[in-house]
Amino acid sequence: MAASLHLNPDHACLIVHGSDRPGIVAAVSAMITRIGGNIVAFDQYSDNPEGGAYFQRVVFHRPGFAADRPHIEDEIAETLDGFDLEWSLTDQSVPKRMAILSSKQDHCLLDLLWRHRRGDLPVTVPMVISNHTTSAEDVRSFGVPFFHVPGVPGPDKSASEAKILELLRGNVDFVVLARYMQILSGDFLKELEVPVINIHHSFLPAFIGAEPYKKAKERGVKLIGATSHYVTDDLDEGPIIEQDTVRVTHGDSAAELARRGADVERQVLSRAVLWHAQDRVIRHGNHTIVF
Repeated sequence: MAASLHLNPDHACLIVHGSDRPGIVAAVSAMITRIGGNIVAFDQYSDNPEGGAYFQRVVFHRPGFAADRPHIEDEIAETLDGFDLEWSLTDQSVPKRMAILSSKQDHCLLDLLWRHRRGDLPVTVPMVISNHTTSAEDVRSFGVPFFHVPGVPGPDKSASEAKILELLRGNVDFVVLARYMQILSGDFLKELEVPVINIHHSFLPAFIGAEPYKKAKERGVKLIGATSHYVTDDLDEGPIIEQDTVRVTHGDSAAELARRGADVERQVLSRAVLWHAQDRVIRHGNHTIVF
């Protein structure tokens, strides 16, 4: 397996967000200097300089970070005491554990596994779970464990969700729905306790249901695209991470629309996964700040 291009020893990422007020940048910068760190990336955004919401992402290099992390966290807590802020600190040398849920369509699944094998995503993939077995051999060819949890007919998915939770709980940092054609219940999301990222075509809610590209062709659409977002109780309405579109014409068949749609889905999902894995996405209400 190729070494990841995005894992940096002795690098940490500090995420800060909350109420904006003067002095936050100066306090954080001085603290990093005080602990012997060197800032290598600094992004910030305020939606209103007079009492608005503030967001900050700082990547810094600090020799011996892992060993001294408890001391560094104490310094951060002391520095931000008195500011109305929340913060989190991650070790950028440690890849996040990403599980993938999939169904029959495998274009997003195989694309993520290929990018992971190339070292293009700073993650490990402890498992793929699917309600179908069609991709089992392909997944195992990447050296990734494959688990089949059959779908359950009817609205009550609790039995299959319980099996999936048993596999995921404590073993993953986030989950990706790579065209997983099952609706996850609110109870499942609450018990899972890690972020879930989804991908879908851009036709929602215009062409909901089966054969959306056929419906789009009949309607004469000129743009198709994809949206990747965090999953919430509200179906397909969670905070958006990334979107993209491609132009199409009257001459494109429904099959060509579907092929091009699958391509943009792969690109959008891979970018969303990369940015999440790099701690570039801050959730705020039902939208995101992506640095």
